[in-house]
Amino acid sequence: MLRAVEKKILAFLKTPYRGFFVDVGPAIGEADKVWTLSLNTDSREVPVVMLHGLGAGVALWVLNLDALSKDRPVYAIDILGFGRSSRPKFSNDALTCEKQFVKSVEEWRREMNISNMILLGHSMGGFIASSYALTYPDRVKHLILADPWGFPEKPPEALTSKQIPFWVRAIAYALTPLNPLWALRAAGPFGQWVIQKTRPDIMRKFAAAINEDPNLLSQYIHQCNAQTPTGESAFHNMMESFGWAKHPMIHRIKDVRQDIPITFIYGSRSWIDSSSGEKIKSQRNGSVVNIKIVSGAGHHVYADKPDVFNRYVNETCNLYKTRPITQLIRESTESDDEHELNLSSPTVKNNEEDTEPESVANLEETIPTRK
Repeated sequence: MLRAVEKKILAFLKTPYRGFFVDVGPAIGEADKVWTLSLNTDSREVPVVMLHGLGAGVALWVLNLDALSKDRPVYAIDILGFGRSSRPKFSNDALTCEKQFVKSVEEWRREMNISNMILLGHSMGGFIASSYALTYPDRVKHLILADPWGFPEKPPEALTSKQIPFWVRAIAYALTPLNPLWALRAAGPFGQWVIQKTRPDIMRKFAAAINEDPNLLSQYIHQCNAQTPTGESAFHNMMESFGWAKHPMIHRIKDVRQDIPITFIYGSRSWIDSSSGEKIKSQRNGSVVNIKIVSGAGHHVYADKPDVFNRYVNETCNLYKTRPITQLIRESTESDDEHELNLSSPTVKNNEEDTEPESVANLEETIPTRK
């Protein structure tokens, strides 16, 4: 069912794509497979690799894949434990879970024979992408973090403030041992209805692209999260409470190698604290840190304002084009309503080899999509 609904959503792409499993071996479990989408792999530009957030999957990039793959290869993966990828059992230790996610991404990269990449992560995917850049800096040309989760330290008054009613604090405490999306699975066959009633905003974000069946997104999210929630359990192990990580990235990302630029893309209406980006910018003297604020966008910044999001990502990727470009590099903090082009540079030569995989297991789908 997940495969069927994913194909229906991706049929709205105008760019042909391939969908296949990549066998990454015993990355976490005994024989893990990572579901992968690839677009425009004939291009020899530096590829973009996309990591989704909690409870999501590759199809939620449907508003972005056409624009981002126009001039370069794009790969989007279902992170292990999510979507159509294998669902191995993760460690109960927060740092070990984080390392397991990072290892799975690295094993995928090695199997795909990608020498370096522009790594883009949303929410939880941004946390994993940052940890990956700390561990494998030689493989990351640029780190793009879209409303990343797990950066700020949890404030001491987060659940003890007198402004928060006692009953709210009591419920939050009682639900702490449970996975974040437990209610969706508890609803059983009514899980899709729960999503439609509790998150109609998500349906609206994709309405312009998926106008033939507005329920496709709720079906997809339900099917992504109705299975054994091993990735979600790993996220639960990494979090202090839903909004914070046990090991906040803000204390560590300053150690990302200085020559790796970082671009933050925040939604102005998101619950994610965008001040972390400014703090990190001040910590990384001599390193390029750009901060983009997308006006009117929430946490799902890539879907709330896809045109603006795609423009910011493409401006970043243009830094690494093999053909000369004439824009100027500079660090900046800007909002999209400034509409100011601030990323790009003199030519940065791409020396990587062909990014076509040497061995890809279980090729499933090569689909020319509707025009």
